[in-house]
Amino acid sequence: MTKQERKTFVINTLKKIYPEIPIPLDHRDAYTLLIAVLLSAQCTDVRVNQITPILFAKADNPYDMVKLSIEEIKEIIKPCGLSPMKSKGIHSLSEILIEKHNGQVPQSFEALEALPAVGHKTASVVMSQAFGVPAFPVDTHIHRLMYRWNLSDGKNVVQTEKDAKAIFPKELWNDLHLQIIWYGREYSPARGWDLEKDIITKTIGRKSVIDEYYKKTSR
Repeated sequence: MTKQERKTFVINTLKKIYPEIPIPLDHRDAYTLLIAVLLSAQCTDVRVNQITPILFAKADNPYDMVKLSIEEIKEIIKPCGLSPMKSKGIHSLSEILIEKHNGQVPQSFEALEALPAVGHKTASVVMSQAFGVPAFPVDTHIHRLMYRWNLSDGKNVVQTEKDAKAIFPKELWNDLHLQIIWYGREYSPARGWDLEKDIITKTIGRKSVIDEYYKKTSR
């Protein structure tokens, strides 16, 4: 298949599997989404969704969040990991939102990435899911699948994001990045991968990846 044919196959297959696309992280607005995405670093979405109701019951907006101490935030979010760094980031960014943005989450990549503990991926998720701005946040699932599907040779998520944006139509970015994440979790995981169930990789996958899979499973 040509790259164009692989792209079309991916788009069509994902649309069939995920005509309705659930949002992985539970949230109510841009602020709660921002906090949830920040907490998801090196933590599963399932765990984040267990912790955020506890945190948001005490503070679901920057004004209430700054009333909590960093230590209080840290104790609540401890199960998510990296709690010392994340608690400081949550408290600090909440202060900045109040001081510089009237308590609102800014709607630009530049302003979001200027906030403490907010990187490009987090900003991209907020821009796409909260504000509907085209973005293509690349996580480990997307990075893995873009390589498996022979759509990117990116050695890092920065290059993979550039490749994804160059390949896929801009109007599909916000849906596709979520569809690929769900597909990666359900059909093409890093561990316990069953190629026979992974219809996309089995059909269009990089030959070296497929050969390596069969080599390992035949041992």
